[in-house]
Amino acid sequence: MRSPFRRFTALAALVLIYLLAPQAIHAQTFDSKAPFATLIDADSGTVLFEKDADKKMAPASLSKLMLVEYIFNALTQKQLSLTDTFVVSENAWRKGGANSGGSTMFAKLDSSITLGDLLRGIIVQSGNDACIVIAEGIAGSEIAFSDLMNKRAREIGMQNSTFRNSTGLPDPDQRVTARDMAVLARKIVLDYPEYYPIFAEPEFEWNGINQRNRNPLLNDGIGADGLKTGYTEESGYGLVGSAKSGDQRLIVVVNGLESSRERATEARKLLEWGFRTFRQATLFENDEVVAEANVYGGTKGKVALKAKGAVRVLVARSNAGTLKGRAVYTGPIEAPIEPGMEVGALKIFQDDRLIQETPLFTSEKIEKGELHQRALDALGELLLGWL
Repeated sequence: MRSPFRRFTALAALVLIYLLAPQAIHAQTFDSKAPFATLIDADSGTVLFEKDADKKMAPASLSKLMLVEYIFNALTQKQLSLTDTFVVSENAWRKGGANSGGSTMFAKLDSSITLGDLLRGIIVQSGNDACIVIAEGIAGSEIAFSDLMNKRAREIGMQNSTFRNSTGLPDPDQRVTARDMAVLARKIVLDYPEYYPIFAEPEFEWNGINQRNRNPLLNDGIGADGLKTGYTEESGYGLVGSAKSGDQRLIVVVNGLESSRERATEARKLLEWGFRTFRQATLFENDEVVAEANVYGGTKGKVALKAKGAVRVLVARSNAGTLKGRAVYTGPIEAPIEPGMEVGALKIFQDDRLIQETPLFTSEKIEKGELHQRALDALGELLLGWL
């Protein structure tokens, strides 16, 4: 016979609802020429604008950001070092070198290049040869490395994107979404402060050839400091960008545009509109209790839930509209409970549209209760089920 606890745990997810103080957020009338676009607040993840953000598209060189994130994570985990060297194979030289007709680092055949230089060859110069060198050096081949990229993409929440090579060169099975690319960019910006500044480097020289950073937003005076452009005939012109104004940072994704000028114009317009239209509001301060969850079989009947850090959201300066928040968990949560266990999420809605989701964690230790307490909890759950 299934225990009452297991039988009714899902009910708690429907019970705990918080209505936050009214906050202004308004979907301003705004459009973009970009067929695919999204604009988010980097700090909170709040979606400010989207257009076919979940429709799959060819990424071109935007997909190189997935390779870069994989490497940044490996560096952070001490699995790789910037001084590690990789050898330029004939395949990398032919497929991604000067004779290929695509973007290249101009790496010499059979030369050894440090990971730090290869990263700059990718981030600043968009070198296809550098991408292939890294992919082959880590996994033996591009297709094997794409399996690692896909696995990592799922780990960081990119659920609707598939990678088939390290360069972004056309492949019918290689598709991403604007929403996933924003998730990827946010991960890079927030989690790798040691390495992110490479994206703002204006130029990089290799093999006696100096190349300027391809990001047109870097010198536009809007606070841009990353990330990547992309183009193939299949994908059109695309850009994943990030800019900061004061304490506010926004991330923009556009793709499918008809020219490099249109790409730069549409990305800049979205960023400027975001900075002009929205302000940051704090819903819960750092270490503030967001909600309480019921506890089963513990020395206490409830446990406080908190976010990691303050919970902030971008709201419209026009003071129109209302935000609502719902703390959701599957429970009651069975004791013993340790601090820092992720057990739920705070979901923020604008009208009926989910605009932000923040994980919630237990804030205290709760031991398993005495036998009589566990029996009472079981009886309570059983009565709840009958009701």
